[in-house]
Formats: sequence, C-alpha cells, structure tokens
Amino acid sequence: MKSLLIRLTHGLDEQDIAKDELEYVNDFFAKEYITKKDTLYKFNSKYRAGTLGLIQNGTAYLNVIGEYVHDLYIEDVESTKATEGDLVIVQRLLGKRGTPSGKIVEIVGRAQTYSVAYIVVKEGRKSLVDLKTDFPIGIEISPQELNSYNQGDVFKINNQDLTIMECLGNIKDPLIDEKIVLAQFNKHDAFSEEVLELSRSFKEVDASLYPKRVDLRKLPFCTIDPVTAKDFDDAICYDEETTTLYVAIADVSEYVTPFGAIDNEAIYRSFSIYLPHRSIPMLPRELSETLCSLQPHKDRLAYVFEMKLDLGTLEVSSSKVYEAIIHSQRRFNYEEIDAYFEGALQPKNVSEEIIFASIDKLRVITDALREKRLKVGYNFRSHELEMFIDEQTNIVSTTYAEETPSHALIEDCMLLANKEAAKRFKKGIFRIHEPPSQMKLQNLYQELAGIGMFIDIKKSLKETIEQMQKQAAEMGISSEVDTLIIQSQMQARYAPINAGHFGLGFEEYTHFTSPIRRYSDLIVHRLLKAIANKDTEQGSYVLRNIESLCMSVSEKEREAATVEVEFMARKFARWANEHLGEVFQARVTATDPFFKAELHDTLQGARFLIIHSMNATLFDDVKVRIDKVDIAKAKIYGSVVAIIEKD
Repeated sequence: MKSLLIRLTHGLDEQDIAKDELEYVNDFFAKEYITKKDTLYKFNSKYRAGTLGLIQNGTAYLNVIGEYVHDLYIEDVESTKATEGDLVIVQRLLGKRGTPSGKIVEIVGRAQTYSVAYIVVKEGRKSLVDLKTDFPIGIEISPQELNSYNQGDVFKINNQDLTIMECLGNIKDPLIDEKIVLAQFNKHDAFSEEVLELSRSFKEVDASLYPKRVDLRKLPFCTIDPVTAKDFDDAICYDEETTTLYVAIADVSEYVTPFGAIDNEAIYRSFSIYLPHRSIPMLPRELSETLCSLQPHKDRLAYVFEMKLDLGTLEVSSSKVYEAIIHSQRRFNYEEIDAYFEGALQPKNVSEEIIFASIDKLRVITDALREKRLKVGYNFRSHELEMFIDEQTNIVSTTYAEETPSHALIEDCMLLANKEAAKRFKKGIFRIHEPPSQMKLQNLYQELAGIGMFIDIKKSLKETIEQMQKQAAEMGISSEVDTLIIQSQMQARYAPINAGHFGLGFEEYTHFTSPIRRYSDLIVHRLLKAIANKDTEQGSYVLRNIESLCMSVSEKEREAATVEVEFMARKFARWANEHLGEVFQARVTATDPFFKAELHDTLQGARFLIIHSMNATLFDDVKVRIDKVDIAKAKIYGSVVAIIEKD
C-alpha cells in the first residue's frame, strides 16, 4: 500500500497500475482523493497521504509522503481509531491559521506491513506481544491456541490483516536471529521458480552474437574485490600510453529487462543484504555469481566508461560509455594487491606483469585524485565493523575494517565513473547528500565544546570541520568525533533532480558501478542506454515514475542497512547474556538523551545502555559491568564501575 501511495503522490500512469492495486485506485478516484489527467492519476491537492506519528493527548503529526512537504498536525485522532504507524489519507484543512493541519478521512493500512511477535508469560498467562515494544499485537487468538505454543515462540505477523503468517522458531535459538531481522521487512533469500527458470535460461556469452558491441577482450582487465566476494560488479584497465582508464561494469540490463519476472523481484529487493555469514542477493545467484559476474578468463558483457585523463589537471578530458565484451585476465582480492604494493607479492606470469605495471601507474593517479578530492570533500574516519560467527551464528570475533591502498584505488576509479554517469542526464537517479542544517551544526558544536574541544567557526564549513578533526586526532577520538559529525548531516539518498553531494564535494554524482547489488545502478544503465540510442520510449519508461522510484529505493536502502545492523545487535545481545556480571572496557559514545557506551575490549562494537554512569562524560574510557540483557529487543544494559584515567 505504501508503494501505491508514494506513486500516487508523484503521479501514477494507468499503464503502471498493478492488478491488485486497481481496486484501490478506482475507490480513491470515486471518493475524489485522487484526480486523473490524461492517463495520470495523482492525489487531489486537498488530500495528502502519510504515516501517523506518535499520538499524544489525542493529537499527532502526519509524516506526509513526498519531498519538501510539511508534516500535518492532526487534532482528533482518537475518533478515527487510528494508531501510531498507520498509513492514512488526510484532508487538508485550508484557511486555518498556524501549523498546517488536516483530518483523517481513511485508514488504508500500516506503514510497517510486517512485524515480529513472540509469546510471553505474565502472571501465569500467555500472551502474544510485539518483539520490540512488548505491546499486545492485536490478533484475536484463543486460549487453546495460545497454550499450544511455548514461551518464547516467535511469529511473523501481517499487520495489514493482523494474521500470523508463520512460526519462526523460539527466541532461545541463536539461529532465529536471521529469521527475525528478515521477517520484519519481508526479506527472503529464495526466488520463485519462475525467476529461477528464467535465470537458468541464459547461455554463456558467445561473442559472435554481439557484433555491435565494442570488443575489449584483448585489454588486460582485472577485478579487485573482497576475498569472499562472488559477485564481481566491476573490472578496471589503465592504458598508460593514452592515459585512458576503462571502468567495466557488469551489463545487468542485458539480462534483466523491464517488467519481467527478474526485474519485479529485483525492484522489490532493490539491494543485496550482507550478513556476517552470508549474503541475500538482489539477483538470483545464477546471474549475480555467474553470467553477470565479471569472472576471470571468461567472456562477459559489460557496460564500459572509457575516460581519458588529463594528468595535469587530474580531470577527465573526455569520456564515452558503451556496451562491450571484456575478458578479465585476473581476479585479485584486496589483500593480494596490498601485498603487491608492499613488495610481498610478485607477478607469476607476463599477464600479471602487465597488470601490476598498469596498477602501479594508476595508483599514482588515484592517490593524486584522492588528495585533490579531499580539498573540497571530506575524509570521515568512522570504521565499518566486521563480525565473524560460527555455525550456530554465535560470535567468534569482531574487528574494525580499515581502508587500505587497494580499497582507495578502486574507490577513486569508481567515483570517476559515477561522476561521469551523472553528467549525462538532467533528470534520473542522482545520489545526493545535502549539507547539515545550522541547528544541527550548533548542537554538534555544543556537544564537542562540552568535552573540552575549542570550536573555532571558520569562514567555510570545511575549514571548521577540519580543525575539529585535527583536535579529535590529538585527543585520540577521531572515529568517535567523525561519527558525531556524520550524524549531524542529512542522510545521503536518491533523488530525481541533482542537488550535489556534500560529503564527497561533487557537483553531481550517481551510482553506476554496482548493478548486481543495487537497483539504482541498473536504472542508471537503462537511462544511459536510452539516451545513447535516442530511444524516447525506453527513456520515457525509465523517467515516468522516477520520483517514486527514488523514494522507494532510498527506503529499501534503509531497510537493508537496518537488517544488517540489527542482526549484529542480536548477536551481541546473546554474547552479553553469556557474560552477565562480567566487566569490560568500553568508551562512552552518547550522554543525551540516553547514556551509551561501546565495547572497546578484545571484542569490539557491542553497544550498551548505561544505567549508572558514575559521572562519566562523553568519550571517557570506562569499565562497564553487564547487568541485564533483553534478548528479544537485543538490548544490553550495564553500569560504569570505573572511569579509566587518561595518560
């Protein structure tokens, strides 16, 4: 339902209405919630759709769907029987002074379509409650049925019709954590037989069938990825003689066509999800790990940016993008390339000699590109946590990943291609990142001043942030301060109109380089092909619902990130439950509105809610005792038992 409301907010062409949506569209049209102009359905200006926020004293704010739209104040919520999280249609109350307001005319569903509940026993009675809130789930269930379940049994719930979809297992079982985090957003690993059958129908690449593609098979392409990767999105090749960088990207759009079964599933998923022990791919593995993956020693279809570099200005002097066939000569992992840079790995054959020589030349360029980029963009040093788990999905160890020279080389190659892609259209899918608001900056300055940092407001925000980072480095809290700076900013998202990328310092930017794992990139490929072929029909399809698509993909990105973060939180909670009463070293990461600390011990990254703080302050290193663990909510509660003196 939310997807339908988003598209009706921006305008929904009648040919894009799904069969199961037609009844709702006709009903809304009859009630005059929406209007129709030519073939386009759109909300009447008198009406808005959105999600109902926290209800207090019978009033609430409606989080209105759409960009740059004010939330609406809803006065009489109780009479409508609407609850927090409901998807509602509201009639705007025009002509009233003060805060923009409206009244609920219809409840059309729940913003969160799915949730997870479990059986608890209170005062000798079993009840089914929401896993995150402990509130009753609202499902009619007989005492006899309740008694057939055990305490801690966990269920996936359909919030639209308040029904139990399936029993996931019991909360005591560590293996259920994955099922819980996936169920809340209806994520799943399995593909339908129709999708799998179509994926298996594609044959290995036969170059003779693609005479119009540019044949780049003689160029020494290579891929550089994590050691565990199977889906190789990108390959690179640098020609020193012509100072030309080739960035070849898997040509997913050749296999995944609009409106097909694979495309429908891909847009539903929108992103691959990466858990510590496995991935849940956007595309079937028959494509993502084989035909679409730029595997070594195999002909593969690619969409290639050929960029001639001006080594004096470090700018792309000219570029072109085209469909090609490549033949990657070597698959490297990051560790191998770093070992080569350190002199610990030597080429094994002539092919590797050529590749390593070109990578040496390319590294000089990407290092210079990075230095130039950071003069206008930002270098935030927040680290990505890596978790390692055993067969029962219990934690073995954790570590913070650090960027190495090989990561930096690939990153700057991809940034170049993404920038060049964004220059080729005025409307499409841009990756935008807006600068922080003055209010958020003031809150940041006050928080850092509270720990003794001198905040000198410079003429430019970049200068101000860089001097804050310099102080943080001197105090040994670079990562923590960078995290606070990031939290003060707007969240990066997808948008149909360019607004620049604050963090990178780019005037225009998009995502072009990962179509195997991001749907946004697949759309950009389709758009660039339509532009190149002057295919107005294809271009029209790509752009027709672009506003809704950008909003939907941004939401799916947040869902995927939530799944990944919550899975690790559940693993940490189970670990903490085995260490109740024990004391560990941690660092205070927040004091307002809640006191929090992060584990900085042999195990790293677990987050504690601190009950007793002993007057510790932000970024103090402390000893924390684990007092209580809520497995269901994945919360760890502790008390500061000592403040570690700074050297």
